[in-house]
Amino acid sequence: MPDYPRWFGFERGVAFWAHVEETCNSTRIAGGVDPGVMGREVSAPGGSVRADDGLNAILDEHLDRLAAGRHIHHAVAAVEKVDGSYRWTGSRGIARIDGTPMTAETPFWIASITKLFIASVTLKLHEEGRVCIDRPMDAYLPGNITRGLHRFRGTDYTDQITLRNLLEHSSGLPDYIEIRRKGEKSLFECILEQGDTSWSREDMVDIVRDVDSPFFPPQPATVEKKRIRYSDTNYQLLCGVIEAVTGKHLPQVLDEMLYQPLGLRQTFPVERMPTEPALRPAAIWHAGEALYIPRAMASFGDPFSTVGDLITFMRALLDGTIFDDPATGRLMTAKWNRFDFSISPVGPGWPIEYGMGMMRMLPPRILTPFRPAPEIVGHTGSTGSWLFFCPALDLLLAGNVSQVTAGPVPFQFVPRLLRAVAPYLT
Repeated sequence: MPDYPRWFGFERGVAFWAHVEETCNSTRIAGGVDPGVMGREVSAPGGSVRADDGLNAILDEHLDRLAAGRHIHHAVAAVEKVDGSYRWTGSRGIARIDGTPMTAETPFWIASITKLFIASVTLKLHEEGRVCIDRPMDAYLPGNITRGLHRFRGTDYTDQITLRNLLEHSSGLPDYIEIRRKGEKSLFECILEQGDTSWSREDMVDIVRDVDSPFFPPQPATVEKKRIRYSDTNYQLLCGVIEAVTGKHLPQVLDEMLYQPLGLRQTFPVERMPTEPALRPAAIWHAGEALYIPRAMASFGDPFSTVGDLITFMRALLDGTIFDDPATGRLMTAKWNRFDFSISPVGPGWPIEYGMGMMRMLPPRILTPFRPAPEIVGHTGSTGSWLFFCPALDLLLAGNVSQVTAGPVPFQFVPRLLRAVAPYLT
């Protein structure tokens, strides 16, 4: 096996992953995927993967089961060897309510996979000396954004929050999407119940200040085991830092620093969503209802992309294309901290670990001593999107189901899939 990646310092042995409750049931329901709407593409140059037909059949079967899940209207997935010796893509269902079939080329909203992009740009700016991840965020952000943002048990810790804290989710700041002002619904609930809306960064920090409920003080860089709590607030603040330092809006920065250099031609912000019917991206769904919330999606700042572009991006992270110095990339995975237990509707909790913009699924072995699955690293999104690298199998995986209720799906589907394909790839 080639020595991939240059900067991922993981053991390649098999780790044990929890067998999570099955949600992708095998019974199709009303509003689910039409079994006649499906597609697949396979390529295995050089025949380096054993029993390609058997592997393809397993991937097809697992995608069928995923697409049959409750409220899943479409599913798309891609699996590739890092060296390109095997490629598979599959799609099922309808992309939009007009019945357009979902394909591997259909762009979809990637949700929090964007954090990988934001972390990459932040670390690239760190590498260039334009920011320092151990400097406080208020060195880059104006006072109207940072002032009084983190008050914990009578002490204001705002000036102690560094860019490292934001990257690691170790700031203690709550997630502006899910917290509630007294007598009000959360922003997440308002979007689902009342429809499309927009907000500014100032609106976001006002919510955080008004609720005034940090979970813990910012964790010092020298602490061996840090407390972390997943919070979109952290990465919205990083977006503000990026814009302040570059003097450009985030979509332009992502385009210039990542999309164009990497050839991500099917990755674009909500503001540049095609209007031609044939080019429109896939819808996102809340249970059986398609959501049309372009203003909210633009406020979140997450782009559209395809499984192909996402895998190209992850491959660039692995081979060192994005950073000039491999040590910069290693920062993303140099230190893992585990989330506490959480019932968040939008973010992961225990036993997922986090580095800088990077998740790791490596649960305690005591949980599943008889059900091995390989370790994976990458990121997921709250709409059931995923982008992972599996070091033990040298495998890249991307996919999505575009369902707001499907945030846990990648943590169930991907380990199960890897257990099934491992005999063909080792």
